[in-house]
Amino acid sequence: MNRHLAIAIFCLSFSATALGQTIKVNPTGVNVNPSSSTTVFLTYGRLVNYRPAEAYWCGDLIEAAPDLGLKCNPATIYGSLPARYDLSRRSGDQGFTDIMSIPPSVARRAYQSAANGNDGRFFYIRHFASTAGGPDEYVAVTCRLAGGGARVPLALTDVKLLFKPDQPIIFIKTGAPLPPISAEITYNGAGRLIGRWEVVMPGEDSPTDQDLLTEATLPIEERARQRRYTQLGRFNIFLPPTGRITLPGPDSARLPRTLEGAYLILLRIEASDDKEADSDLAAVGVGPGVVHSGAVAGFALPVLQYFVGVESKPIADQITLLSPRNNAVVRAGQALEFTWSEIRGAVARLEISDAAGRQLLSALLPPEVRFYRAPPWLAEKMINGNTEYRWRVVVYDPDGRENSASPWNSLRLTP
Repeated sequence: MNRHLAIAIFCLSFSATALGQTIKVNPTGVNVNPSSSTTVFLTYGRLVNYRPAEAYWCGDLIEAAPDLGLKCNPATIYGSLPARYDLSRRSGDQGFTDIMSIPPSVARRAYQSAANGNDGRFFYIRHFASTAGGPDEYVAVTCRLAGGGARVPLALTDVKLLFKPDQPIIFIKTGAPLPPISAEITYNGAGRLIGRWEVVMPGEDSPTDQDLLTEATLPIEERARQRRYTQLGRFNIFLPPTGRITLPGPDSARLPRTLEGAYLILLRIEASDDKEADSDLAAVGVGPGVVHSGAVAGFALPVLQYFVGVESKPIADQITLLSPRNNAVVRAGQALEFTWSEIRGAVARLEISDAAGRQLLSALLPPEVRFYRAPPWLAEKMINGNTEYRWRVVVYDPDGRENSASPWNSLRLTP
């Protein structure tokens, strides 16, 4: 079918009652950033005897007869919505919310098609299967390539929380100060970013995946049900259409550190008034008014973790030195090889010293490594010195501090 004819049929499908399509969607068209991912909050209504099925993006539409509406032309499919990004759920009175997360690969294919002279629009099709033996329905949303990210809905595309310097997890003593916190945010669109910082104390229930979604990602009736924790601070800033921002965290002096245990720092993003992201519930017959969905995101936000009072707890209950064994005798000329039990996730340092405690060698080894072959110069140095030596392994915690160490093993060298 001719592409322009398909688009004309698509436009007529919303006004021609003869088709009898019952499921409506709002918004019916959105702007898309051609060089990045785009996320949009969609509301469907009148899902009587229908269940949501798969969703696709395509560059052309064909009639879905004898079904209702238009569906993707299989020859022009750009991609399907991955299950891990499908955050859709039932909402209100026979309603359904869908978070349309357009991956960069789909936007790139649409841009390439437009660069070849085709129409700069493509389509998102959500298939609804009938549960009453009737025909299925296909509901389309028009996606328009926009120049840059200013006119697309305000949406978060990536968030990274970190201590400064970059550390995902830290260990501190009870009452010790914590380093500054920040959030590196990648986004589309422009508008106000409103939210708060919260902390989960030791012993409190951990947040669920739904608690970690931005407020704008949820149906309006579920937004007030997200669990709240101790608030550390609030923010309300304007995001220009630059796509990136580093958001300062709360004052680190306000972070609790008196109870021993694990703490979680949460970034909670609230829904903001963004015209490009609005969804009209009245237009689809599921409620009155408009749902503001600025700062929508197609993923759960990450958390930042720190531990208090556990820095002295050994990473390994016991570090076992395997060879050479204690009081082992090694002949000169024999290769010096040291092995010890595996210590997962910890950096180790091998130390070799003489009987007087003077260090001869110190080797820092990455996690999971539990074998070291000494260089030839060490054996020569040992032959020219004493005959009694010792060695051990020291373990460091993720913060780079010495955590625990093995006992010394004695070693004798003979001609």
